Amino acid sequence: MKKLKVYQIDAFAEKLFTGNPAAVCILDTWLEEELMQNIAMENNLAETAFVVKEENYYQIRWFTPELEVDLCGHATLASAFVLFHYYNHTTDLIKFHSERSGPLSVSKEASGELTLDFPADVLEEVSIRKGITDALGMTPQTMYKGKTDYVLIYKNEQEIRSIHPNFFLLDKVDARGIIVTAPGMEVDFVSRFFAPSCGIPEDPVTGSAHTSLTPYWAEQLGKQDMIARQLSQRGGTLSCSLRGDRVLIKGKAVPYLTGEILL
Repeated sequence: MKKLKVYQIDAFAEKLFTGNPAAVCILDTWLEEELMQNIAMENNLAETAFVVKEENYYQIRWFTPELEVDLCGHATLASAFVLFHYYNHTTDLIKFHSERSGPLSVSKEASGELTLDFPADVLEEVSIRKGITDALGMTPQTMYKGKTDYVLIYKNEQEIRSIHPNFFLLDKVDARGIIVTAPGMEVDFVSRFFAPSCGIPEDPVTGSAHTSLTPYWAEQLGKQDMIARQLSQRGGTLSCSLRGDRVLIKGKAVPYLTGEILL
């Protein structure tokens, strides 16, 4: 019987049971894709990250309970936390590489926060899709399409809080996920993220969604550095900065468990 170490980390969290939980498996060599998908299904978290060390960087892949995704912020943050705290990574910078999203990195700040360095998404305004607004029960002011997600702009924070999606209808949308966002009352902007087609009705805190949100709100608000809040039940706060074609997303992480998967 083979034993595989697994770590569960609450990312974008300052205390347990907040933020977004992710599972992390540090591998010597890649497992079969079907096995990684089955492990993610069994973990039943929004994402399970698998990481393999190369000469001076780490390859990383992310799986939801149903499929592999192109980019995941909170599971990358969780992976860096594991490498810093359990694998004796000796510098304050970890370089990752994704075959789907290119070079990524995570740096450790003196405060203990971790900063993701991700590619900024490019949004294109599209006509408002009736199927999406029917599923959300509320029509946005404008709608955009990024690499994998739709971004819907609403008037205020209260509208974002009041959305109660019909997930059966939302599951039919041809996209990884639906991001709804508006100006915040106590932060620069707020959002929620729905991805039923990936097996995640509502994600607690979505780092990758902020690669779309940060460029948009930087232009709207005329500022490069912002504080964002994701309004899920668990909730999470992110510091977001636009730096050219890159987005820096900062947050904390808290370990929940370490264990072994018996294969």
